[in-house]
Amino acid sequence: MSAPRTPRPTPRLRHALAVGALTAGALAAALGAAGGAQAAGRDEPLAALPYSPSLDVGSLDRTADPCVDFYRFSCGGWQLKNPIPPDQAEWDVYRKLHEGNLRYLWGLLTVAAEQRPDRSAAEQRIGDYFAACMDRPAIDAAGAAPLQPLLERIAALGSAREAAAVVALLHAHDIDAMFRFGSEQDFADSSRVIAGTDAGGLGLPDRDQYLLADAASQALRDAYRAHVVRLLVLAGDAPQAAQASSRTVLDMETVLARASLTREQRRDPRRMYHRMTLAQLKRLAPRFDWTAYLGAAGVPRGTAINVAQPRFFAALDGMLKRRPLADWQTYLRWHVVNGRAPYLATPLAQASFDFYSTRLRGVEAMPARWKQCVRWVDRDLGEALGRVFVDRTFAPETRQRASAMAAAIAAAMNTRIRGLPWMSERTKRAALAKLDTLVQKIGYPDRWRDYGGLEVRRDDFLGNVERSRRFESRRQIAKIGRPVDRAEWQMTPPTVNAYYDAQLNSINFPAGILQPPLFDPRLDDAPNYGNTGSTVGHELTHGFDDEGRQFDAHGNLRDWWTKRDAVEFSKRTACIVEQYSGYTVIDDIRINGRLTLGEDVADLGGAALAFMAWQSSTAGQALAPVDGFMPEQRFFIGMAQWACSNERPEALRLSALTDVHSPNRFRVNGVVSNMPEFARAFACRPGQPMVRAKRCRVW
Repeated sequence: MSAPRTPRPTPRLRHALAVGALTAGALAAALGAAGGAQAAGRDEPLAALPYSPSLDVGSLDRTADPCVDFYRFSCGGWQLKNPIPPDQAEWDVYRKLHEGNLRYLWGLLTVAAEQRPDRSAAEQRIGDYFAACMDRPAIDAAGAAPLQPLLERIAALGSAREAAAVVALLHAHDIDAMFRFGSEQDFADSSRVIAGTDAGGLGLPDRDQYLLADAASQALRDAYRAHVVRLLVLAGDAPQAAQASSRTVLDMETVLARASLTREQRRDPRRMYHRMTLAQLKRLAPRFDWTAYLGAAGVPRGTAINVAQPRFFAALDGMLKRRPLADWQTYLRWHVVNGRAPYLATPLAQASFDFYSTRLRGVEAMPARWKQCVRWVDRDLGEALGRVFVDRTFAPETRQRASAMAAAIAAAMNTRIRGLPWMSERTKRAALAKLDTLVQKIGYPDRWRDYGGLEVRRDDFLGNVERSRRFESRRQIAKIGRPVDRAEWQMTPPTVNAYYDAQLNSINFPAGILQPPLFDPRLDDAPNYGNTGSTVGHELTHGFDDEGRQFDAHGNLRDWWTKRDAVEFSKRTACIVEQYSGYTVIDDIRINGRLTLGEDVADLGGAALAFMAWQSSTAGQALAPVDGFMPEQRFFIGMAQWACSNERPEALRLSALTDVHSPNRFRVNGVVSNMPEFARAFACRPGQPMVRAKRCRVW
């Protein structure tokens, strides 16, 4: 239920070729052999996806009063039965389903990795990528040697200005250094693609972690410096040189962090759009050789560039003036080592995990190798793998039923907009026009991606990663100057997630999320509308949250609101900010209600729309209780049980700083406490915790 944010979801590599069918016999034989070779209880792939109902009475805590803590009532039993696995920072219904998908994909890849003469081109790519990734002895034997070509390019630099071509090379390898660069839809004309550049180049997850003065933040920076030293020593540096490098890296990244917008500020799309010519960008940051960078990156001449954060690039220019070449070589060397460590020999991969997963998120153990490899195949060859997944798991009836539910929820939004007492007719017409042009993408792309030019070698894992990243970089850069592909997806079909795209004005639901326990065609509509229906409504509402509402029906950044209606909208969202800012995440850390506002608005709007659509779709039907719960109660329990979870304290602290979503407990209790429909369903009385005296409602 997590929606990537405006303007576009973070791009991921999803290619596709014609995928030859993996026969059921071949799959069963391969998995049978794997299972026979393993002792009971050990890791093994799945031959079929597991089933869990979308409303599980065994997950309830019947000792809890639903009117006091509905989340505990709905999820208390699930929390007791589902401790956090050692390789997870948090464990919830989404991650548990994702784990099942991974195990099933593991089985598919086990078969695809067999060197059979009848493998299709796509099977060969996904299978050979997986086989190379699983060859840990070969990866360990290579040590840090695969880093040398990039490190030698950095060492050969003659001046800081010469770094531009090297930075372009690092960006093509998906290494975040200095800044970020790619293609994006033009905020002012969503029909075309322009170049875009943004702040970047940090090793810590959030800019505030460099700047906060409290003891915990200082301890984190000390741990980061130690991580820099550890990785650089493993890469071949002398300990004393690595210590000096760690100071340089932290100093330089702190300057970049200080010049970067906060996450809250980044949520305002108007602060993130500054369309420039190359000449203007050169005047803003003249000490960086933009001509050399764009040429090395393959960017067409004369393209417009959105410089998302001009102040950042002015600060970067100042650093290029003040910092000697040696400092920039140290900084770039660090980002190569840090960016590539997860794919290298065990000592480097372990060091990366120890900091980014254990220190930052509390994860106890590195995931099994097969799990890492499946995730990387999904990232780099996602639509090839996803096509196999869809062919075997996603029935046409599921797509049809999900599409019908989405249409019913859009109709509920139409009714809701028309009946809003606080919105003028002029703004209503524009809102309805946007709703009418909304595109619903269900399950998988209508056109699978072709990536026939990507070479995958069975004996070169890091090379496969680098070639895949370059392939995706070229694909993204090639979009610049071309019409927008409105059929493109930003998530792979097995993904357990969904998103709204503000500039395509589309809601997107991969096949991975449209399966039990989130969507269960075998059950009645009440829990399905409560669970997946609320997710559909959530994504739809993103088109009308504090960010999404700034884009019009065509995906252009344009103010289509009257001033009075904008003020009325702000009054209603202020209520939500105040409500969620009062919730404590952990210790004395509270939710940043302005950071989470878009998701909180979408959570509340999604549940209200889904309830309205469910009532309309079942009007006139004789709905009977099931398992002792009335249909209305089953709707809300279904709505809550998508969010059942356990979180590590470290993960909660990090998410409070970096996550635009509120913790799951408040994504449930915060919503139902604003809904009179919930109070009626469970006979809650005024004054009880799940009945807010000051109810918030936007849509």
